[in-house]
Amino acid sequence: MKKILTIVLAIVGVLSILFLAMIISAGDDAVKAGDASGSVDSIMFIAYIILGLVILFVVLFSLKNIFTNPDTLKRTLRSLGLFALLALICYFGLAQGVETPLKDGGTLSAGGSKLLGAGLWLFYFLIFIAGASMLFYGIKKMIK
Repeated sequence: MKKILTIVLAIVGVLSILFLAMIISAGDDAVKAGDASGSVDSIMFIAYIILGLVILFVVLFSLKNIFTNPDTLKRTLRSLGLFALLALICYFGLAQGVETPLKDGGTLSAGGSKLLGAGLWLFYFLIFIAGASMLFYGIKKMIK
């Protein structure tokens, strides 16, 4: 399996180098004008395939790890529940929805504004939780 993966990686690497050389040889003006769109599209196609494969493997192996260990499953479900609870608190308790005019002439609905505000509150809380946990465990490690 390792030999096959190494061969596939080598082929993708060589193809990427060839497409990159084609893009560089075409020059900036050709790329901006769209004359080199074939080589740009080719390298983007390879990038999308690689990104899709990486996401697929990460999800598969994460799920495999979660479902093979009952303790990991319990911790994962608890963490997801706490995240959902925090999201609900941010949406129903802290976010305010106000209809807002946009620069392009459209209007952001009150529901969209409330969802955006809840996302910002959730982001702030998660940053605070991450910083506090790093500080706590750093101090705990220094004390030991």
